[in-house]
Amino acid sequence: MAQNGKGALLSLLAFGIYATSDALVKQLGEDYSPFQLIFFSTLFSFPLAMGMVMSDSRPGTLRPVHPGWIALRSASTVICGLSAFYAFSVLPLAQVYALAFAQPLLITLLAIPVLGEKVGLRRALAVVAGLAGVMVVLRPGSAELGLGHLAALSAAVFGAVASIIVRKVGSEERPVVLLLYPMFANLAVTSLVLPSVYIPLEAEHLGLIAIQACLGWVAGVVIIAAYKAGVAVVVAPMQYVQILFAAFYGYLLFGETIDGTTAIGAGIIIASGLYIVLREDTPGASANQPVLSTRMRPETGTAPRPYALQRILGLRTRGDFRGLAPGE
Repeated sequence: MAQNGKGALLSLLAFGIYATSDALVKQLGEDYSPFQLIFFSTLFSFPLAMGMVMSDSRPGTLRPVHPGWIALRSASTVICGLSAFYAFSVLPLAQVYALAFAQPLLITLLAIPVLGEKVGLRRALAVVAGLAGVMVVLRPGSAELGLGHLAALSAAVFGAVASIIVRKVGSEERPVVLLLYPMFANLAVTSLVLPSVYIPLEAEHLGLIAIQACLGWVAGVVIIAAYKAGVAVVVAPMQYVQILFAAFYGYLLFGETIDGTTAIGAGIIIASGLYIVLREDTPGASANQPVLSTRMRPETGTAPRPYALQRILGLRTRGDFRGLAPGE
């Protein structure tokens, strides 16, 4: 029990770090294009990535076992990252998180065709309720609905696609493939657009981008420690506290407040996601545990998935958070 408490606290710390990184994205997004931010964030991540790759002494190549799935994941990661960075730059932080929390619902749906998951009536109703919560946040027909909302939804959709692909083929791919291909894709796409959107970077902003890139890595290491200490059903729900960090940073740095409609919609989405997590932990309810074993973060490619870090570093956890059964 004490270890589970430690895992929960470490998870809170990790998601607080992620929220700090997102607040920096919003701050920088006021001056720079998402293409420029992702290009430099990925560039700053490369030395850390190379350090991880060099520490992996296991034989192998960078050729993926499942090139089609890896290509689709890389493309999804690029779209997810650009969408998330744009959404953070134009929407209140809490509103982006509220919509991003639809990702577990989408993973549940994608698990049916991709993993052969059998979703029972209870989880199906939770998905329907969660999607209704998304509609509450979006307020269709409202004059406030804009590209930022569509970008946040796009981040959730393509983040779910990237996550379910790792859930399907991740155990068969080398971790360096999972780590590097999205980063290469980010650089390839953003470098094509960069000349048309580039704005000279002030030294202070360059430093903030470097910090933002490093925070993703630090949070990933802390998440690994959290899952090493506690079981997944205790650690995974802590992701939802990100909306509290978002509310704090939004108010402190940007003068944002959460309106009642967003709060209600977010509450419905979070309740649905929590139910799905808890239901998947029930024996016999889920063969694949697609949500319980997946990190609920937009897949931006600027920092590694904790799963890839875990495998490269050769660490073991009490509960898997990507896709292998515990102990596999």
